[in-house]
Amino acid sequence: MRLVSFAFICLSLVWVTSCAPPTCYSRVLGLSKEITEILEKVHKSDRTKTCAEILPKMILDVHNSCITTKLRDFLYVAENLPMECGERPRIRYLKRRVQALIAIIGRVCYRDLVYFTDDCQGLETGYSNPRNTEYRLQLLEDDN
Repeated sequence: MRLVSFAFICLSLVWVTSCAPPTCYSRVLGLSKEITEILEKVHKSDRTKTCAEILPKMILDVHNSCITTKLRDFLYVAENLPMECGERPRIRYLKRRVQALIAIIGRVCYRDLVYFTDDCQGLETGYSNPRNTEYRLQLLEDDN
């Protein structure tokens, strides 16, 4: 009897937690992961490999304050791809996902995200240097 009631409690907790609405942060994380997966497919697919060579390198880090600028730059290049590339379904889907992420970061989650770094190079290389931020902060404090 105890085992049955314990199992019922555990299942009801799982059900309740899966019904919680997504937060801005979880939505941004999910979309950035989805965009990364689409980018990998675009780079690997024979149909879109030549188009992917035109796209700028982008490694998404939602904790980097340069993410919005990088996404806008990426979208600009994606919107101006040659016609044979821009009309590919996977490229169109990638553009829509990037537009959605820009909208969520800029409007829906405005001021809800916490940025730990402002290393714009880190979004291209994948290696973020948080010490740059600390160094700049120290310079600003020394000026005052």
